[in-house]
Amino acid sequence: MGESEGRGASAQMIDEDIVGKAYDSRLMRRLLRYLRPYRGYALLALAAIIANSMLQLAQPYLVKLAIDRFIPSRDLDGINRIAFVYLAAIAGGFCLEFTQTWLLQTTGQQIMFDMRMEIYRHLQRLDLRFYDRNPVGRLMTRVTTDVDAINDMFTSGVVTIFGDVFTLAGIMIVMLTMNWRLALVAFAVLPLIALVTQWFRRNVRESYRTVRRLIARINAYLQEHITGMPTVQLFRREARAFGEFEAINEEHRRANVDSIFFYAVFYPAIEVISALAVALTIWFGGGWVLGGALTLGSLVAFLLYSARFYRPIADMSEKFNILQAAMASSERIFKLLDEPVSIQSPSTPPQALPAAAREATRAGAEGGIAFEDVWFAYGASPEGEPDYVLKGVSFHVAPGEHVGIVGATGAGKSTIINLLLRFYDVTRGRILVDGVDVRQMDLGDLRGRFSLVLQDVHLFSGTVADNIRLGAHGITDEAVRRAAQAVHADPFVSRLPAGYASAVAERGATLSVGQKQLLSFARALAFDPRILVLDEATSSIDTETEILIRDALHVLMSGRTTIAIAHRLSTIQDMDKILVLHKGHLRESGTHQELLAMRGIYYKLYQLQYKDQEGTKATKDTKEAKDTKERDAKELSTQNLS
Repeated sequence: MGESEGRGASAQMIDEDIVGKAYDSRLMRRLLRYLRPYRGYALLALAAIIANSMLQLAQPYLVKLAIDRFIPSRDLDGINRIAFVYLAAIAGGFCLEFTQTWLLQTTGQQIMFDMRMEIYRHLQRLDLRFYDRNPVGRLMTRVTTDVDAINDMFTSGVVTIFGDVFTLAGIMIVMLTMNWRLALVAFAVLPLIALVTQWFRRNVRESYRTVRRLIARINAYLQEHITGMPTVQLFRREARAFGEFEAINEEHRRANVDSIFFYAVFYPAIEVISALAVALTIWFGGGWVLGGALTLGSLVAFLLYSARFYRPIADMSEKFNILQAAMASSERIFKLLDEPVSIQSPSTPPQALPAAAREATRAGAEGGIAFEDVWFAYGASPEGEPDYVLKGVSFHVAPGEHVGIVGATGAGKSTIINLLLRFYDVTRGRILVDGVDVRQMDLGDLRGRFSLVLQDVHLFSGTVADNIRLGAHGITDEAVRRAAQAVHADPFVSRLPAGYASAVAERGATLSVGQKQLLSFARALAFDPRILVLDEATSSIDTETEILIRDALHVLMSGRTTIAIAHRLSTIQDMDKILVLHKGHLRESGTHQELLAMRGIYYKLYQLQYKDQEGTKATKDTKEAKDTKERDAKELSTQNLS
């Protein structure tokens, strides 16, 4: 198990190191599927971008007309018309830019919403084996940081890059049409642009990879240590944990500073190169104007076009990095979405299930459980063979029967519950519920027959009532209160400031362990299951609370099939049957008295658990007998003296 988890963690580190291609057609096709429902918005945004680019192209040409045609002829009306058209172009550009930004950002938000919903839906369907090998912090990174990177691509990359390409192509065509020689002079600096851009992309690519990897590490570290903060404080690990987080955070800071350095060099370098292009344009163009080979308006237009030409090149370099980051993020997201759902409802419709099972259900004989030669392994041994936790386990639980399961740590007790609820599938053999193999049952129907009470109760943020009904609209407020009263949770809930409407902190941090356990019993009762599963449900409860819960258990177990895993043998002595597991094998089965009479494993467990108590009781009885004897001797001596 540990080795497989280690391999899983290693694979996750490799996932974070994915750099991604600048463009991957396979990934892009999958990404565009999210854009398809909003293609109308995208097309409108593209039209706005192209129209805005055309208006940007028109502005320098309007300046050329004003200088070459209307200013020399002192045509004030013509100058006014040019000024009006120029202002209209600016106003139109503002409106188009607003439309483009609003449409793209709205589309990006819709795509992020859809993608996160799909990822979360998929995460809910994945089996527990997947979560055994994937840190929660990294999964959070998939849903947050990686989705944000894809949003950047849709809002600032895929669509807007067409506008940049259109603008560049338009400027080049206009400049070549106006004067091809001066255009070539202006384009002479393009090789320098290419060199600087290549340097920028190569270095920022590595910086992007490092930043995203460290963000994932920060998320994973924070999730683990914030959740385990009581342990950190109990064992005084604050300084060490702070130092570890500081090291990760420092790496992240340095990676971002490196990225800032590359940006700080790149954009000024582009400005210097564009200034060089302007200088060359003035040098050559000014001479040609003086020689009469070029008009002054054309020279001014060239200078304005040059200023507009190099900015899209810089923007496209930035968009290249956005696109690359999105490709890396999409690869990680799609790898998660492509993770097969190994445990799911069968395609066979319920009516196609065995007739015997349908008859049993109609007869009301619900709650029967059977394990038939069940073998199960979480992972492989170092030699590569399955490391079986359960080995050929077979037993039967009749509807309404109460069964206890005992055994040493690691014997396979909790594994039986995991397999019964189909959190994992058996390696060999089969498990039947009401005569039907659990692998042939709809997951919702299967798990709807159970209520599970664990030793470690998980409460959600919300109210007390919300944590009892867990969103089930069929459970009324009155049903919530009755369930709480039945398990003796009502007294402490009623003392809360708002009663059942009182807020519960994350993981129930404001409640005691016993109170949380009582709420879990109320939750189990409120759902009125056919089968009740108790996994060390009373191990974290004080003796006084346990007495209350024992009374509640009689109500909870009445008429229901019950399977109870316990270390305290006192909690399962009254069960109809007790199963004893040892190293993955079912070694003994019977009632409490029958198992004691066997003088086997259960007898040894009983002796170990009650030896100290009986020894203490024997010592106490001996001391009391001695005191009584001494007291009687004194009284007899006094009588004789009298």
